[in-house]
Amino acid sequence: MPIAIGVDIGGSHISCAAVDMKTHKTLSKTYFKQEVNSKDSKENILKTWGNCINKTLASIIEETVEGISFAMPGPFKYKEGIAMFEINDKYEALYNVSVVEELPKYLSRQDLKLRFLNDASSFGLGSILTGGVSSDKKVIAVTLGTGFGAAFFDGMMPVLTGDRVPENGCLWDKEYKDGISDDYFSTRWFLSKYQDKFGVKTIHGVKSIIEENEDAAKEIFTEFSDNFYEYMLPYINNFTPDLLVIGGSIAKSSKLFLPRLEQLFENGESSLKIQIIDNTEVANIIGASYTLNDVFWNEIKTILPEI
Repeated sequence: MPIAIGVDIGGSHISCAAVDMKTHKTLSKTYFKQEVNSKDSKENILKTWGNCINKTLASIIEETVEGISFAMPGPFKYKEGIAMFEINDKYEALYNVSVVEELPKYLSRQDLKLRFLNDASSFGLGSILTGGVSSDKKVIAVTLGTGFGAAFFDGMMPVLTGDRVPENGCLWDKEYKDGISDDYFSTRWFLSKYQDKFGVKTIHGVKSIIEENEDAAKEIFTEFSDNFYEYMLPYINNFTPDLLVIGGSIAKSSKLFLPRLEQLFENGESSLKIQIIDNTEVANIIGASYTLNDVFWNEIKTILPEI
């Protein structure tokens, strides 16, 4: 059976698994995950990525592997495979590095083609392929974690150009308040807000805030929900999606923001449905693996964003 290696690159981890390209399911005992220091050197980052991918490759040594495909955060030149991380506080040592050329040095197999898709696009596509989302709907998929990812889908195809979507079909770099949206809809906003409002000097994540002070977390999530609704509304009104899909590590705390967010849309007389996808990593891996379907790749590669 044709196998693809799907890889999810997060702000602090890499995870990968072998995916059956016919059933769009991960194969048992092929999933591996490692922590990554996104502030590390180019060599150490690529070595860590390679180590994790090699474990998956070793687990399917007798299978036919079509290639390796990555759910990759931006900014990134997806068609060429060149990292452009410069202003989003992670993997900056890879700025202007060709992952296509450099990563194979750390892989057990250098003969495999490498393909790349935006992580939010991978998430949305994976949600559709695994049956969590109907394939005939218009969908906005967002990921909330170390960064803010977004993708617009009309059926199975990401919409990356045209009047219905923002430039490059992404949102992380668009202006909002005193910065860009990535500053407000990512983990670092929660940490900064908690530190500023409650004088806490050290906190390690959104989960830690909830565990340490749930009342404070509720207050911060209320502000987050209001900001998110305000920011997303113009894009939602323009694209008119049937569904907003939310994933990422912050989505695991959806009980603290989903009820208010749904109420805000209802008060605005919107019929938009919101769906939380729990296993973002698996959706990313499966969505990324679909780029190794040559029909899909040939259709999408000409419109992939250049940043």
